[in-house]
Amino acid sequence: MKLVFSRKGFDTTAGGVPSPILGGAPVSLPIPAADRSRTSFAERGLGELVTALTRGRIGGADLCHDDPMFGDGLCWFGQCGAAQGHLIKHGVGPGDHFLFFGLFADPDTGERHHRIFAHMRVEACAAPEALRQSPCWREPPRPHPHAEGEWPANNTIWFGPGATARRAVDELRLTQPGGPLNLWQVPPWLGKRGLTYHDRPERWIGRRGLDSARRGQEFVCDIGRARQPRAWLERMIALIEDQPSG
Repeated sequence: MKLVFSRKGFDTTAGGVPSPILGGAPVSLPIPAADRSRTSFAERGLGELVTALTRGRIGGADLCHDDPMFGDGLCWFGQCGAAQGHLIKHGVGPGDHFLFFGLFADPDTGERHHRIFAHMRVEACAAPEALRQSPCWREPPRPHPHAEGEWPANNTIWFGPGATARRAVDELRLTQPGGPLNLWQVPPWLGKRGLTYHDRPERWIGRRGLDSARRGQEFVCDIGRARQPRAWLERMIALIEDQPSG
């Protein structure tokens, strides 16, 4: 099995502010879109929120890149270009798992931090038109941006069961308490098994520290059949879905 840490949502470049935590739940804001989208922030129910957070720089009528998209216990996630090539190069496919993470602000202190906010188990992946012919395919709740307009030749939609986190629990937080932002606290097995874009030994600090890459969307770890990583992943899924594990 491959495990992918996938960076998504607002950040200092796309959107310009962290996503919020509201009522105890992380709300990942989809990045703005200039085209290849038919969904506005208002249509996502995020119009007033994004207007307030960006002080009017982005408004409810602006289009958003609504991706990854969730509904009815399913996830539709689009990727293309170099990031898609990276996934294919490292053998990611059906049966593998994505953990989506992004930049958030603590509701009490405003501290910026990275946290996991959703997951998806890959059931199928293909170009949009080809994927629609799959027996497992279900139509997304809204028009998916990777099925709109022109994209690179390797444009792909990844599809499968998935969900967003209902609570911003500490175990889903990646950034170590007190930061800095890119200093993550990770399970000890991750450094042993390796993570793409993190090959340099100096990135790994002690048993649990990782100086995470500032750039890159998809970080891949080959966890194979190892029990510890699979048990950790099951725990993350249970926390996201807010259900008891084990």
